[in-house]
Amino acid sequence: MNDLEFGTIKLHLRELMEEQNLSLSKLSYRAEMQRTQLKHYYDGSIQRLDMAVLSRLCFALRCDLSDLLEYIPPDDKD
Repeated sequence: MNDLEFGTIKLHLRELMEEQNLSLSKLSYRAEMQRTQLKHYYDGSIQRLDMAVLSRLCFALRCDLSDLLEYIPPDDKD
């Protein structure tokens, strides 16, 4: 059984940053995060989400968690 059988989580960080015209540098300052750590969230290469990081991002972006994350169910091929 692989993880894709359960669906995936999509981060909308890039889209939110573009909407607000925010650079990685500016967001890292607002969220008080390392730019390198933020880059993993930005490009979607993060493997495990950190609750504290998600809280910082929601605060810095002035958004709800549901704006930042989206659950995408698996394709039903049964």
